[in-house]
Amino acid sequence: MIKREQFIEAKHKAVQMIRECGIVLNQNEMDEMDVADFGLNHLYVEGGQMLGFFNTNRVSAKVIAMFPRQTLPEHWHTAFDDNIGKEETIRVAKGTLYLCIEGEDTLNHAVIPDNKTHCYTARKEYVMRAGDQITLEPGIKHWFQGGDEGAVVYSFSSAAKCALDPFTDQEIVRITQIED
Repeated sequence: MIKREQFIEAKHKAVQMIRECGIVLNQNEMDEMDVADFGLNHLYVEGGQMLGFFNTNRVSAKVIAMFPRQTLPEHWHTAFDDNIGKEETIRVAKGTLYLCIEGEDTLNHAVIPDNKTHCYTARKEYVMRAGDQITLEPGIKHWFQGGDEGAVVYSFSSAAKCALDPFTDQEIVRITQIED
């Protein structure tokens, strides 16, 4: 659960980061931005700020603001309805992003949150900077972390049902709960 003050502060910071990239946002988009602490109560360690532009039955696009060293927890995109799962292209607009996927352990820059090594099993690390992009197939475990200056990234994908994505950390609650 996240306190309303922290939710508002994080949303404001994320909007500023996104605007600094030259991305124009309207008021409705800013109002609808999701600040996810994943029910872990340490947003600036494990969390993310996501703004969906659209999500149709076939395609989806969003922008994600990652604060410095903030980690979006390990997850994967599973099949739903008649869909084999979300194929996702991550493209960095600003900053540095450490993206980790399943494969050979090359973890060197990203830092696994304290006492969470069992929740971050994908250890093949990509260091991504503005203009870099990678496409992830459905079902591939992945997680990412903002660099020391944070990161703003685009997520372009096939149809998304993010609330259905499983996480390695069984303590995660995907739907943000705000406490007054």
